[in-house]
Amino acid sequence: MLKKIIKSYDYSIISAYFILCLFGLIMIYSASMVMAVHYYETSPDFFYQKQKLNLAISFLVFLFFALFPYKAYKNKKFLIFITLTAIIGLFSVDIFGHVAKNAQRGIDLGTRNIQPSEFVKLSVIVYLSAVYSKKQAYINQLDKGVLPPLLFLIFVCFLIAMQPDNGTALITFLIGLMIIMCSGMRFKTILKIGLLGLLLAAFFAPFVILKSDKIFTEKRLGRISGFLDPFGTGQNEGFQLVNSYLAIGSGGLKGLGLGNSVQKLGYLPEAHTDFIMAVIAEELGVFGVTLVLAGLSFIVLRGLYISTRSRDPFGSMLAIGISGMIGIQSFINLGGMSGIIPITGVTLPFVSYGGSSILVLSIAMGILTNVSMFTNYEEKYKTEKTVPVPRTDRFREVSKDKRPWVNLK
Repeated sequence: MLKKIIKSYDYSIISAYFILCLFGLIMIYSASMVMAVHYYETSPDFFYQKQKLNLAISFLVFLFFALFPYKAYKNKKFLIFITLTAIIGLFSVDIFGHVAKNAQRGIDLGTRNIQPSEFVKLSVIVYLSAVYSKKQAYINQLDKGVLPPLLFLIFVCFLIAMQPDNGTALITFLIGLMIIMCSGMRFKTILKIGLLGLLLAAFFAPFVILKSDKIFTEKRLGRISGFLDPFGTGQNEGFQLVNSYLAIGSGGLKGLGLGNSVQKLGYLPEAHTDFIMAVIAEELGVFGVTLVLAGLSFIVLRGLYISTRSRDPFGSMLAIGISGMIGIQSFINLGGMSGIIPITGVTLPFVSYGGSSILVLSIAMGILTNVSMFTNYEEKYKTEKTVPVPRTDRFREVSKDKRPWVNLK
């Protein structure tokens, strides 16, 4: 049985995960070495060493979740635990959190900084997948099948937005909507949810107008103006985006060579986090960008393919949610870096520097790998057991005159 389980693992998606993580580690060293020396006054490999430790822990965590049966997450006590932990974690940021990039997002533990909002994304995926898979019999009933999980999603996104972390709040909300739309609801039910959302937006609109000075702060409006006119605000709000353009344009087809980026020499702030793709484009050109995009696209598409093959609604929605999380986060990061959407500060999955981010992504990839393994195992081996195998010996005691099939040609 162990041999069959080992053969059932999807090693292509595991390989893509490891390649992206190791490639990201190399690029983190290249993108952060100057900043580590000049701004943090430490050794050039400071962020590289920290990310190396993050990856070592994350790889062990990935292995555990790849081996642990995903169906155990449907347990009611476990669901209560992760929902309460998510809410307590978000509330604890207001009490123990520290400010980073004008947002109170993480809890400083000395040598480590934990961002509860990163873990909440995965909690939402597991919770919504488990609840909607259990509610299949009455999933189109608004009061019983739809609203309770939806209210939890809105409440959690509200807490994340109050940190403020609009990028993560948007990703979490979009992930939730993706799971809801793929949960098996009728189109009429989804339309009712949309109309309910419009009514809620109209209800809260006056409060938003009254508190517009606190909601639409100078920093947030600056991101919009920097997005709309980056070169006109190149010395202020558009500074980071303009230098991202310069990095992308300088790389061309072949790039300037690994370690030869100019923009990372202080022109592109925090290049090893949410703008690491700009450094990749500058140093490795189209080749480096293609490698990252191909790896991310493969994981997302493979995850969606796994969801279509899974016979278990819970496993299918887990695969959809995890694939959606990686795909949406990648789009928001790359969209901000390239000027398609305003900058949000969201990291690039598997490639950017960040302990909480890579840990959550590793847990998610472990769960996705386990869903894939169970799907492959059930297809290859359990199906074979259920197919009736004809036995010739069962007819040995039957006389020839009672076996008409022997005369068939």
